[in-house]
This record gives sequence, C-alpha cells and structure tokens, in this order.
Amino acid sequence: MSAWNKSLDAAGIRERQLRSDYNAQRTLVARFRRTSYFAARALLPRPVLPHVVAATAVMHHGDNLLDTGPKLQRVAAWASWEQQVRKALETGLSADPLIRALLHTIAACPRLRQVVDDYLSTATAELEFSGFTDESDYQVYLDAYSLPAFMLVGVLLGPEQDDGRYRAACRTLIDGSQRLDFVNDLAEDVREGRLGIPAQTLEHFSVTVEDMAVGRESLTLRQLIAHQVTAARASLEAARDLAALAAPQARPLLSAVVEMELLTADATLARGTGLLHGSAKPPLMGALRVVRDARRKARTGC
Repeated sequence: MSAWNKSLDAAGIRERQLRSDYNAQRTLVARFRRTSYFAARALLPRPVLPHVVAATAVMHHGDNLLDTGPKLQRVAAWASWEQQVRKALETGLSADPLIRALLHTIAACPRLRQVVDDYLSTATAELEFSGFTDESDYQVYLDAYSLPAFMLVGVLLGPEQDDGRYRAACRTLIDGSQRLDFVNDLAEDVREGRLGIPAQTLEHFSVTVEDMAVGRESLTLRQLIAHQVTAARASLEAARDLAALAAPQARPLLSAVVEMELLTADATLARGTGLLHGSAKPPLMGALRVVRDARRKARTGC
C-alpha cells in the first residue's frame, strides 16, 4: 500500500468516492509544487496530510480562477465557484470533487469553516488587483487576499487556540513569501501588466515598466531586485518563530517551508536581472537537505 493510501486510511477517508476526490487534489497539488508536496508528505503525520492537500488545492484552484484570463472571464468564473462553495457549505452536498474534499476536511477540522468564509469574502481583492501605488497598498492586499488564502492551510497547522500570535507569525511568513513571489515572477507580471512591486518603489530606483518590457537590464534594476529580496528575506527570517507557535505535529513542515523560501530568495537574488527572462528556483539538493534536516530534527528532538 502506498504512503498516500496509508494517509487516507489514517485520516479515516475510506469511502471509495471520497478517496477518489482526495486523489484528484493530490495530483493537482503535486503537479503545482512538487517540492512542497514532497516536504508535506515527508514531514506531516499521515492523518493530517490529506486535509492539508485538500486545503492547498482549494487555495491553488481559487488563485487560478482569480488570476487567469480576461477580467470579465475571471469575475464570472470566481462568482460561479464562490456560489458553489457557499451552497455546499449550507447543504453539505456538492458534485465537485474538490468541494466534496473540502467539506470532509471542514468536518475533520471545524475551525476551517470560518477561514473559508473569510477567504470567500475577501478574495475578490485579487480580481481588482492591477498594481500598487505604494507600500501601504501592498499591505492592504496582503491582509485582503494573501493572508486569508494562506490561512486555508495555516489553520490546519496551527494550535487549537490561537491568542493571535500564530496568525501574526503566519502574516510575517506570507509577507516575505508574497513579496518574494512578486519579484521572482517579474517576467510574467511585466507581460501581463500587473506588477507586484509598488510604483513608488520603481520610481525610487528609476526603473520603468517599459524598460523591463523590452528586457532592458540595468544596474538600477539589479538594485531594485536586491532591495525587494532583502525586504522579503527580513520577513522570512522573522518567520522562523512561526514553527514554535504551531501545533507540534506541524512544526517540522513549517520550519522547512521557511527555509525553502529562504533558499528561493537566495536563488532569486543570484538570478538578478535575469528575472526578466524567467523565475528562479531553489536548488533541488538544497531543498532535499532542508527536508532531511527537518525530519532528522523531528525524530531526535534536537
């Protein structure tokens, strides 16, 4: 029996249709971020893994709907999806495999229900996103979209009772991760005309969208990238405190997530102006070492 099937058994997911629903989400998540899925499979207890996979699939599916295609198409797609999810939350029924998996995960972790409601209520901030004027605009976006989306997974990894410190630490992590994504995805965002780097910051470094659109590399662009990566690293390093605030069984994974994001930051900085031609990825062996070390630390307790 595969490790995944053992995880489904451990989570009490035994009905054939429901197992098929979770299998579909596993395929989606593993294809989306193979390294992150490997880390979750290696570091999470078996009963927790299927629920984290289902929540991650919801986050990824929502992001695709909100971010893919012309705006009118995205608005319609999101409205249809939100209506389906809300109806399923009321009735407990759905014809959609992803929503059925979500309903089962909410039954296993009732705290997720409020997080899903919060996410559905604020996610349209991504539909309206067309760029930021300044840092304050970015922070508003972080609270309206990035953090609620992350908490779909974050709540499954957190303590039973949160006095606010865990959520605050999640925000620190997602601040670093989102800021890093925005600079690492520079090539794609320039093509789409929706930069995640504030216009005020571009102006400060005398970098224009037009220059980036034609692939013009420059010292000022390199300085801008270094500035953004440095800010992202500061948040990611501060997010190392997150693991200690999480549920004990989630600490190895969250610790590894932070370290892999820091590896990505290093790769992004090293790529420099080459980001105009494609994103940077953390070295595979480095990521595997992070997972190995987190697993060893969890086993030995030191």
